[in-house]
Amino acid sequence: MILILAFLLVLVFFGLGFALHLLWILAAIFLVLWLIGYAVGRGESAGRHRFYRW
Repeated sequence: MILILAFLLVLVFFGLGFALHLLWILAAIFLVLWLIGYAVGRGESAGRHRFYRW
């Protein structure tokens, strides 16, 4: 019984670690895309046009 609980605990922690690692990779990809979009938006016309409209 304790062995099964330990195995389930290991599976849960492995799943959480994998999900966290995947989220870090996705965050890095989105950061790079955002920086590229920000640079492209700045280059089109200096000062007036923005990549996002806030």
